[in-house]
Amino acid sequence: MRLEHIAWTGGKPPKQDEARRRLEDEGYEVVCWNDPPGRTYTPHAHDRDECLWMLAGSMTFTITIDGTTYRLDAGDRLMLPNGVVHAAEAHAAGARYLIGER
Repeated sequence: MRLEHIAWTGGKPPKQDEARRRLEDEGYEVVCWNDPPGRTYTPHAHDRDECLWMLAGSMTFTITIDGTTYRLDAGDRLMLPNGVVHAAEAHAAGARYLIGER
């Protein structure tokens, strides 16, 4: 897996069940996560590949090694390889998203 921001270009973003099915078909174990407005995550890394799929609200993810930021809005995905140190912050409306791990 490579670090990649996949912007949603369709009409309405997929519903939670549809996005979950797609992630599971791609081999991910999936959980739904909610963050209140302003929720921050300090720099950290995971030992598994992740796919984050924004369902509602928005967040910004910052890749620590080079400072690159990715804003995820509803429908957007972030492919996050294991070991990539990152931080995150939910925007004013909070965020609801799927976390797929494999």
